Amino acid sequence: MRSSDELSRRTLLIGSGVAMGLPWLESVPAAIEDDVNHQSTDAGDSRFPKRLAVLFMGNGINPKHWWARGAGSEMELSKSLEPLQPFKTKLNVVNGLFNQHANGVGIHPGQTGNILSGAALQKGAVLKGGISMDQMLAAHMGENTAVPSLVLGCEQPITGYHETNFSMAYSSHISWQDANSPVPMEVYPSLAFDSLFDNQGSRRASSILDRVSEHAAHIQRRVSQSDQARLEEYLASVREVEKRVQLTRSLKDSADQNAAIRGKAAGSMPRPDNGLPEDIREHMKLMGDMIALAFQMDKTRIASLLLCRDLSGLFYPFLDVRTAHHPASHDDLSDDYERVSRYYVSQMAYLAERLEAMPEGDGTVLDNSCLMFISNMWSGSRHDSSKVPLLLAGGLGGTLQTGRVLDYTEKGDQDRRLCSLYLSLMDRMNVQLPSFGDADTRLTDL
Repeated sequence: MRSSDELSRRTLLIGSGVAMGLPWLESVPAAIEDDVNHQSTDAGDSRFPKRLAVLFMGNGINPKHWWARGAGSEMELSKSLEPLQPFKTKLNVVNGLFNQHANGVGIHPGQTGNILSGAALQKGAVLKGGISMDQMLAAHMGENTAVPSLVLGCEQPITGYHETNFSMAYSSHISWQDANSPVPMEVYPSLAFDSLFDNQGSRRASSILDRVSEHAAHIQRRVSQSDQARLEEYLASVREVEKRVQLTRSLKDSADQNAAIRGKAAGSMPRPDNGLPEDIREHMKLMGDMIALAFQMDKTRIASLLLCRDLSGLFYPFLDVRTAHHPASHDDLSDDYERVSRYYVSQMAYLAERLEAMPEGDGTVLDNSCLMFISNMWSGSRHDSSKVPLLLAGGLGGTLQTGRVLDYTEKGDQDRRLCSLYLSLMDRMNVQLPSFGDADTRLTDL
């Protein structure tokens, strides 16, 4: 704390080699800066930060079972969207948007590396595209948080070149810090956890809560009774995640030792020899937990999670699907791939549920956030990116109307650009640009 008598939203729980941010507490004054140049929002509660998280699934969905009808609580969701039933009033199902520079350039990498930038990609040995919208937001808003953005993944990047002569780096990364460089992606839950809590030194394997317990007890004595309950619930949720992370920490340590013996890098080996959790269900949930905790403690306001890359090799035995993700997508109308599509939507629902359970003023962290689920294709069997599946959850502090199905399929190309959506979302987060990617107009009716 900055003084013995002062508590603020910026107060940290400090321990030996560790620091934790506080969640929202009603008896602690807010200290939220204006996001850009002290601009205020036109709508919504400006006391709370607005956050954006992008969740990406490679290779498209099952088109036959991707639809929604109606509005609000009466919205009807297809089988693949069923996991989002509890969030219908906070959901926007957006159909028909497309990324112009992902069309007509060849399959896979050229359809992926610009999904958040809308930039034309360069073939050959030199990477060239454009900054992604999450990193554009981080560049403008990052000074307000300890971490400008959180970039996570559940599958290691791949190297080399595709038959289309595009680098596989385009297939492996959705977050780009500039035209030439992807943002390094953290795939190990234990390292993401350590970064989130500034967990350092030889005591990383010991509980961070034990190390901040004295400071936490001091703060609990100074806040209201209802805040004491909120703080207890927050600490319990961190403890639960920490216990699960410790299992993955031992996997990574063993993998690093085995890799050193073989003279290889652990990341170059297949799962689970690379130290990643063998059960991707636990891996994906843990990464969702990292984003939820980061948003709750205002460690960052921008996050991306690559659930699976383009040309993914992930397997789904728990879904009774026998083939890996990429070949399964070539039969995208099958029941098998519908289960895969629904499973990935459930990851968005999991993160939404976590954020919805976090109170913030009269609403929740979800109310002040936007979760965006997107894939690089509509149909994996046809490698069709003439439109992409896209879902939004959360209201960005009241600036984004929800509970709607928005269909741009019949609009002209100029009026259905992904980058027009990005401009509209950035506007609501007080980052106002004249143009971005291939768009210089906002998305109508959003």
